[in-house]
Amino acid sequence: MTPDAITRYVDELFTALRERHTVAPLTEREKEITIEDAYHISRALLARREAEGERVIGKKIGVTSKAVQRMLGVHQPDFGYLTDRMQYPDGGELPISTLMIQPRAEGEIAFLLKRDLVGPGVGIDEVLDATERVFPCFEIVDSRIRDWKITLLDTIADNASSGLFVIGGPGAGPRDVDLVTCGMVVEKNGEIISTGAGAAALGSPAFCVAWLANTLGGFGIPLLAGEVVLSGSLVPLEPVVPGDQMHLKVGGLGTASVHFV
Repeated sequence: MTPDAITRYVDELFTALRERHTVAPLTEREKEITIEDAYHISRALLARREAEGERVIGKKIGVTSKAVQRMLGVHQPDFGYLTDRMQYPDGGELPISTLMIQPRAEGEIAFLLKRDLVGPGVGIDEVLDATERVFPCFEIVDSRIRDWKITLLDTIADNASSGLFVIGGPGAGPRDVDLVTCGMVVEKNGEIISTGAGAAALGSPAFCVAWLANTLGGFGIPLLAGEVVLSGSLVPLEPVVPGDQMHLKVGGLGTASVHFV
């Protein structure tokens, strides 16, 4: 893609984000778009947000579970950026009616890093050694692509369909819980809607973080001490509307909850 084409799609996605409307899939209009093009769009989109004062506080991994891959028709992971304006407090109100377009909630495990992780060559042990603590987490994903009609390239360009997130607690040390077998139960409006386990995320959430560190290493981007990494959903995505309340519990890690308004 030409630089002018990349700029055009960045402008389009940034306007869609700020004005809360959707656009036609990029891949329907740009047949020659590559993964590298899509990540260039994503990075330039982030630069626009940083220019308005947003600050990167972490990264997210998307499309890690088979349930989410089947739901979206996307069959390999991607990554996006988390900023300070995307995080909301556990148990609080989350204003999707004014910030989001077509939100869906998913339950994840979040990693708080105490040391940098720089790929390639990062494995699960390196991830655990670099992690301060792991937490239960809701990510509320959103897509600026009309009707969630996304391919891998569409979601990459759209910051991995990122929206907002909520980190619960109390959390645990990364070696104090079995991240493969730990179970998650998700409730919506008081009823259990889904269950999952750490293994749903590429076999282990820690493996997802290793994948991210190694993938980012190919772009010259590190995972930094102090950053939060969302490791991917353990359960299917759940559409949410104002008035919904959601709660999740992860064995050994604690709970997270959110009220959508």
